Amino acid sequence: MSVRPNLARPDVFHPSIVLAGCPRLVAGDGDDDGLIAALRTRGLHARWLSWDDPQTETADLVILRAAWDYAERREEFLAWTRRVRHLLNAPEVVAWNSDKHYLQDLADAGVPTVPSYFFAPGDKVRLPKGEVVIKPAIGAGSIDTGRFVDRAAAGAHVAALQDSGRTALVQPYDARVEQGETALVFLGGRQSHAFTKGPMLPPEGESPTLHESGTYVEESLAPADPDFEMWDVGVAALAAASRHLGIEPCELLYARVDLIGGSDDPVVLELEVIEPGLGWRQLDERTRELQQRAFALEVESACERLGLGPLSHRRP
Repeated sequence: MSVRPNLARPDVFHPSIVLAGCPRLVAGDGDDDGLIAALRTRGLHARWLSWDDPQTETADLVILRAAWDYAERREEFLAWTRRVRHLLNAPEVVAWNSDKHYLQDLADAGVPTVPSYFFAPGDKVRLPKGEVVIKPAIGAGSIDTGRFVDRAAAGAHVAALQDSGRTALVQPYDARVEQGETALVFLGGRQSHAFTKGPMLPPEGESPTLHESGTYVEESLAPADPDFEMWDVGVAALAAASRHLGIEPCELLYARVDLIGGSDDPVVLELEVIEPGLGWRQLDERTRELQQRAFALEVESACERLGLGPLSHRRP
């Protein structure tokens, strides 16, 4: 009777993956609920943790999804991004995008961008004419952001930000925002899908409606199918950001470019590459399934790039 030899099989490595929320939204706001299953179909196992949970630092890969309190704890947050083993998007991307001075970098690269004026603590303030929007240069979720017609009130808001040690960002109010923003979503640097966001900032003297978590202003979202001229601006914004950071656009797992205006004159309002809402719930079920599969494929590709592929830990 012959004995069949044992056939050696390669060790298959399964990276531990974390989708990072924040203490008040550990598992996000529900929009990303399909991502765990989408990743599992590619053999990738992920779980939700708050970004400041010590267990994130033992994970092989952390994907930022709902770290919406980072602006309140920015230095602590940036130090954490450098401690985790691998982060998407990368720490240098996060550091750059967490300060809205990045808008000047995009404008300097020729990307059509809403005019932005920055006033650090101690700077003399010169407000542009007309209605303005004022926000902290380091901020998220439209917290401490307001519209102002009254110049005294506008100056007082800038002074309050400066007195708290923050730099104020002042932008001329563009009435086209009342028709909403167009959010362009990219996965791995490639066009994915889009949605619209209704106007969030109420007129001067009124307070915006905050999500119950207190981490962001409530948004009214709807599906969108933008013209190619708008996608071209989004592509230009990603290309400029990538050049500035010395990376390829495909290294950005996700990005969202928010535009105002139509196809005749779109301008960038925001570029979000830290933890943007991706508007999955605005897609029909079939499209959402396909695009979340694309998200999972990009995570799989990133794992290979970062040395976390299934055969990366195979013993010789």
